Amino acid sequence: MVEATGEAVGGRLLTARCGWLTALTGRMASGVVAGHWSAADLGLLASGRSVDGRVLPVKGWMALRRLGWTAVPGGGVYVSDRVRRVVEEQAARMLRAAVYRRSVVAAVLGCWPADPGRRTDAEWQALRAVLPAGVTGAEVRNRTRQVHGHLRVHGVLPVDLVEVEGPPPEAPEVLLAAADRQLVTLDRVSDTQAVLRVQLPLTPTPTGRRDWAVHTIPVTLPPNVPAAARLCTPTLRVVGHRVRLDLPFTITVETARAVGHRVAVGVDWGVNTLLTATVGRLNNGRVAADGRMLRYDATVISAKLHRLRRHRETLATKREHYARLAGPACPDRHRQQLRDLHARVDAEHARVCARIRHLNHALAWSAARWTVEQAVAVGASVVYLEDLTTLEARGRRAGNVRLSGQVRGRVAANIRHLAAKAGIAAVTVPARGTSKHCPRCGAGSSVLHHAPAPDRVGERGWKWAVCRRCGLSGDRDWAAAERIVARGLLGQVHTRTDRTTGHRHIQTIVEGNVARARRPQKATRAARRANRTGRDMFVRADRPTKTRSTPNRPSRSKTSTIETSPRAPEWRAAPAPTLVGQRPAGQVPQTCRPAARSGLARDPQHRTGFHRVRATPVIGLNPDYGATADRPHPPGMSDKHRQPQRI
Repeated sequence: MVEATGEAVGGRLLTARCGWLTALTGRMASGVVAGHWSAADLGLLASGRSVDGRVLPVKGWMALRRLGWTAVPGGGVYVSDRVRRVVEEQAARMLRAAVYRRSVVAAVLGCWPADPGRRTDAEWQALRAVLPAGVTGAEVRNRTRQVHGHLRVHGVLPVDLVEVEGPPPEAPEVLLAAADRQLVTLDRVSDTQAVLRVQLPLTPTPTGRRDWAVHTIPVTLPPNVPAAARLCTPTLRVVGHRVRLDLPFTITVETARAVGHRVAVGVDWGVNTLLTATVGRLNNGRVAADGRMLRYDATVISAKLHRLRRHRETLATKREHYARLAGPACPDRHRQQLRDLHARVDAEHARVCARIRHLNHALAWSAARWTVEQAVAVGASVVYLEDLTTLEARGRRAGNVRLSGQVRGRVAANIRHLAAKAGIAAVTVPARGTSKHCPRCGAGSSVLHHAPAPDRVGERGWKWAVCRRCGLSGDRDWAAAERIVARGLLGQVHTRTDRTTGHRHIQTIVEGNVARARRPQKATRAARRANRTGRDMFVRADRPTKTRSTPNRPSRSKTSTIETSPRAPEWRAAPAPTLVGQRPAGQVPQTCRPAARSGLARDPQHRTGFHRVRATPVIGLNPDYGATADRPHPPGMSDKHRQPQRI
């Protein structure tokens, strides 16, 4: 609704006006970035000082205005100063990201190796000394490939980032957080409703103030936004025919402690089994595992995502082929047909990409919820994740390709988010050697033998781990999870917190053996009966001594003259009935089944849309292990017959 006139605005018209604002700000931001995409301007921005020597402000739009890099709409288009502020903030973020990439490329060029495919230890040490903080090995290798590609094409090394890549494309979004309350406001009216007030253009090319008006947009808050949450200014986007808001909100939670953990959950990444976890406890400097393997098996979803990615690559190749055929050499009578085919394939490619994004989003949140729920159930105060930021596809190995296409980073971010809300710390530990050495003996000196299965130990594989020193035989990911939880609990004094992101990590490796929890053997029925009655378990005084033996039960073969077999007969023993009249109807449909569900399903089975993953159910341990109740037992067993499972 238009606030000044009270005019009701439909959904299509509102989407169109938001699209006009998005397109206008995107063109202006791209113009600012392209106009200053040079080594001199990026160097000036990286220095942190303006031409007159003053320090640049922290806010991006203020820094650009001090440098004189203002946004100009052009073409007689009128925008207010607040809209220009939003555009300049968006351009400043893109330019500052380019400054960071420029520093990485400069470090790579300054320490260019003799063999770009493989650096020596000395070359890595020299490169680490000049790289910015927080740069991963994968990013270094990607930039090395980029520079090496420029070298193969042009024959010389590039001098700056602007020679190896062009200006980044415009982002189809509007950063409303850079504006003040005269351009945008967001007020919460109830637990599930909010009202957004924002100025939108009334035409695609506004020429004056009369072409701008304040619109009041009702916003329905999702269920995951608590009633006590404080709403922040959103980011406006247009997706398809709908207006989307990236709505951040803040809640007050207690900061999880960095040290002092006794019960932890260690998580290992896998190919088909996305997550494999185990529970460990630290007692007197010794780590013991309870022997359970917690598994989040997303094989079905991983296979579906792999097929969708291959289909996406096929469509991209076909689209490029149609674009080449419709080039200048194409006859005029075939150009329009090829353009139609190109547009059709491009639309199909966009739909496949959207499907992959939605499925990755659902899978990431489902896996993160499962991990945090397992930690809460066992009373763990920390979740240790394997740090695989350097993992990437190498050569033609299909396993590395599938690993690189997974959503590990998004899963880790979601685990940190949900763990912070539950008061649980999320810490990453080094991943080198977790699947190579035995967690039971040697503390890293005993190398595991990897086999395809426990009954095929003589062969080489990757699924099963066997230790020839201590006799360990178990799942490879499970053994890696035990080493991860041991590294985290033993090295928790070396936990460091990144000041920029707040992520916690351990870089110092402290090895230690993992002991298996010893559980008392279950008492026999005679022992339990003696415990209840107080008498000896072998002598029953209330029953006379047995004088004769019990007769044997007659067997079935001696009393029956007809031999029976579970095998189905090869032919019908009786003739089939003659069909008279109408054939009988089929099975009566059941009406007690629940209705079909679509979208995200938050249930204990961890379903993601129409897919279902095989995940270990969330079962708590006894109070001696964590602050939860004892695990459930089959019905019919009394509480006094249960044996506690202690560590």
